[in-house]
Amino acid sequence: MKRSSWHLRAGSVVLGWLVALVMAAIAHPYIALSNWLLIHLLGLGAASNAILIWSRHFADALLRRSPDPPYPGQVIRLLAFNIGAVTVITGMLGGWWPVVLAGGVLVAAVAAVHAGDLMRFLRAALPARFSITVHYYVAAAACLAVGAGLGVAMANSALPGILAERFRTAHAVLNLFGWVGLTVLGTLVTLWPTMLRTRMADGVERAARRGLPALVLSVAVAVAGAILGSSRVVGVGALSFLTAVGFVLWPHIDEVRRKRPADFPTLSVLCGVVWLAGSLGYLSVGLLTAPNSMAAATVTAAAGPALLAGFLVQVLFGSLAYLIPMVVGGRASALAATAELERGAPWRLSVANFGLLICVLPVPNLVRVAVSALVLVAYGAFLPLLVRAVWLAQRNTGVRSTPGRLDPPPLRQRLGIAAAGFGVVILTAAAGVAADPATLGIGSAPTVTAAPTGHTTEVRVRVDGMRYVPDTITVPAGDRLRITFHNTGTDRHDLVLANGARTDRVAPGVTAVLDAGVIGSDLAGWCSIAGHRQMGMTLTIKAIGTPPVSGHEHELPGHGPDPSLTATDIARSLGGRPGPGFAARDLKLSAAETAEHRVTLTVSEVEREVSPGITQRLWTFGGSAPGPTLRGRVGDVFEITLINDGTIGHSIDFHAGSLAPDRPMRTIEPGAQLVYRFTATRAGVWLYHCATMPMSVHIANGMFGAVVIDPPDLSTVDREYLMVQSEFYLGADGGEVDADKVAADTPDLVVFNGYAQQYDHAPLTARVGERVRIWVLAAGPNRGSAFHVVGGQFDTVWAEGAYRLRPGAGGSQTLGLFPAQGGFVELSFPEPGNYPFVSHAMVDAERGAHGVIAVGN
Repeated sequence: MKRSSWHLRAGSVVLGWLVALVMAAIAHPYIALSNWLLIHLLGLGAASNAILIWSRHFADALLRRSPDPPYPGQVIRLLAFNIGAVTVITGMLGGWWPVVLAGGVLVAAVAAVHAGDLMRFLRAALPARFSITVHYYVAAAACLAVGAGLGVAMANSALPGILAERFRTAHAVLNLFGWVGLTVLGTLVTLWPTMLRTRMADGVERAARRGLPALVLSVAVAVAGAILGSSRVVGVGALSFLTAVGFVLWPHIDEVRRKRPADFPTLSVLCGVVWLAGSLGYLSVGLLTAPNSMAAATVTAAAGPALLAGFLVQVLFGSLAYLIPMVVGGRASALAATAELERGAPWRLSVANFGLLICVLPVPNLVRVAVSALVLVAYGAFLPLLVRAVWLAQRNTGVRSTPGRLDPPPLRQRLGIAAAGFGVVILTAAAGVAADPATLGIGSAPTVTAAPTGHTTEVRVRVDGMRYVPDTITVPAGDRLRITFHNTGTDRHDLVLANGARTDRVAPGVTAVLDAGVIGSDLAGWCSIAGHRQMGMTLTIKAIGTPPVSGHEHELPGHGPDPSLTATDIARSLGGRPGPGFAARDLKLSAAETAEHRVTLTVSEVEREVSPGITQRLWTFGGSAPGPTLRGRVGDVFEITLINDGTIGHSIDFHAGSLAPDRPMRTIEPGAQLVYRFTATRAGVWLYHCATMPMSVHIANGMFGAVVIDPPDLSTVDREYLMVQSEFYLGADGGEVDADKVAADTPDLVVFNGYAQQYDHAPLTARVGERVRIWVLAAGPNRGSAFHVVGGQFDTVWAEGAYRLRPGAGGSQTLGLFPAQGGFVELSFPEPGNYPFVSHAMVDAERGAHGVIAVGN
């Protein structure tokens, strides 16, 4: 087989993984573990296959080995690796750890065999000047073997949650800095000057030889810090790795001075290396200065997109754009392929890099979504270009080429195309801001009643719990006010002023500077995250020498409380009927079937109808409020992976577990995830909910669900239903919860299973004489339940872990529950008919806590 044919066939595997990556990126809102999947389609799939293929190619070239491809055993090795990779992904998506184990062992075995082959080649080869590159490949393959083992271990539900998180960090360090980073740095020793078409700079080989031990030691330090749970040690490792990277790459600067990068391959690789250095710098500083583990986790999560999309993707694309034309055929084929891959290159590079820069900054979520879609377009365009480039290369096989080389377009033309890409990114970001009024800081500022003094007053504001410190600032009228806002709290916060000035929402430990402008009158400030203002996060700016401004005179539309629905609107809704697309939530309970429960709960923000004609933008676990119901038995093990795809920090608290809340119940930032593991030791119908402050607001806006742990002596019944009662404190239609109503405990709706009177419109069913068990959970956040079935009598009542009533002469009419309590009742219906069920706090029944059980013969 010709070398070109081998590389085209092997390269099609890489292309297949990249196509899968693009498809998953488009469909990621509908895919479980989407963030994990995207990372591993890129790293484990596309990048790892490219490394296995091309590291062998370069090793043979540098060690003067020239076997005819396919090399003995390499086809089997690539096949085994891809079977292992697909098996790992299948096991993770399906929640089958033995499958993950089998795939991970296969991946690690291929990495070990690859490293062994390279070592054998080194021992058998004659002395070669650039054999140091092969040593980089050996060290990288060893990192992959160990990293795969850690990945398998952390996927095991039997591993304690703390160890799983530590292993996750170590796994990322080994695979990203070890497997990918060492391979890239080793390859650039010879590939970079070749791509630039210039001679190698003095000292490149020497720097590579001296730098490798430092790089390997840095990776080891970072891994040790991760396993020990020390973010500062990980930071030391990252800083050491950055220093070693600088040492290894420094001689290459001379090559760049002599021959500046001008085409897509060289610019793409250069941009990728810059992202690597910038990400390492951010990690180093962030981890070494993080005040707590939560801040360290925020830093690590923020660096991920830069390393993956900025470094890994661009180095991979740039390398493929250079290497594929070199191996597909003769000179005419290479020129045709290169010309195709240069199409729109300045625009693609500009959009990708400026877009990524905006995405890693603390920008509003809608801006990040819009710009990231643009980045996906810029990257996705490379794939059809690559396919067409290969087709053109094959089409030009055997064609005689004219002397000369393919020169890039003039610099002015390239800069103009890049500027167009930059403009598209800026316009997209501006459109994202304009489409999300909550992010705007534009409005009518209060009238300035004092002439500017030309002086600037500097003030520092920090966070203490749910308070700004100081919460009152005095400023001479006419002074410009500059506020340095340091978020010393444990949650994400911002500072919004009534004149439109505002900071971004900043993570714990992050500082932002706000220019409040010239202060001519008193001014109000607050945190715009729902509920934070009501908990006391307000700021008063007093302008000395002007009359005070009372109330909310200077509040802008969109910054004060949302214009809530009127009582007439709500009454009209409760008297109406749902639209044609209405489907009541089916909460018939199925029996617990397994002793181990592995569940992924993704926090998402969705707009849902909560009463006929009324919608709210809810924060949810898994897209619904209540979230998914979990059921098990005493002794069962639950492992919950919480993924925060929302726009603010969230957490989760399972009442069904008994364990220290410090780590599993901590707030995680958008894009982060945690593993919460507990053993069900006692029976009950338990609440789970978001525990991020203000807790009442997070629960009221949809962040709650139920865990049913059966009592050991639970009898069999004909039907089982679950009613989770909660309240809605309505904001504007289509808006979020009104935190002022929550604080005042004035709910607009009280509902079962997330929708007012839904079981009036779609009654539950039973038959005469059947035994029916109804589980009830009062999720609150503020109100309990007095569950009653009109026309029915309970002969069994079980609440908060004990039977209150067993079948006999006595009966019960209500199941009384305080907020966060749960239990069940059992009854049979004596004759056909419609039996309403309510919370017998009648005002709550009239607010929507009402339904019907239709009983037939």
